[in-house]
Amino acid sequence: MTKRKNRSYTNEFKQEAVALVLEQGYTVPKAAASLGIKDTLLYNWKAKFEAEQSGVALDADERAELKRLRKENKDLRMEKEILKKASALLLKETK
Repeated sequence: MTKRKNRSYTNEFKQEAVALVLEQGYTVPKAAASLGIKDTLLYNWKAKFEAEQSGVALDADERAELKRLRKENKDLRMEKEILKKASALLLKETK
């Protein structure tokens, strides 16, 4: 069996990757795919960058709550998109 090597990335690469998301408007999955990295890695870099910028480190409870709220936000956005599509179909059928 071959041992998998962990790649290391320069701070400059990490900053540019995070800038794609924060400044260029890319989604994390799209930016990660374009860079050839996993999206979880980019999420971690983004969170670390944002924590450094805010100057406030989150404790474990705050981090867990933030994760829960982000998931809830993602779910609500998905539900909103589904409802938009459903209402568009209903309007199309009534015409």
